[in-house]
Amino acid sequence: MDLIRASRFREFPSRLPEQPIFYPVLTEKYATHIAHDWNTKDERSGFAGYVLRFFVRTEFLRKYDLHIVGSSEHREYWIPADELQDLNANIVGEIEIVSEFHGS
Repeated sequence: MDLIRASRFREFPSRLPEQPIFYPVLTEKYATHIAHDWNTKDERSGFAGYVLRFFVRTEFLRKYDLHIVGSSEHREYWIPADELQDLNANIVGEIEIVSEFHGS
């Protein structure tokens, strides 16, 4: 989150080597599930989870398939890490914090 703030809420930071895919999800409910139920229990996430909202140009997203992982509610794109800067260049406006959760 610090790196997103440092970008003035304009881009996502590069992925770590063990994170070859960036998975933007399409619903707030699914994002909340991940942020609240998974990230707050994960030491590597700093026991914190954030739900972020951002808009991406449709033309950019057209080259990616929409994946359903679980129920029809669990929709996400799979953006390869080496294409993350292209995604960032296609974000319209700022990345917004919708909610945040903290665990221990």
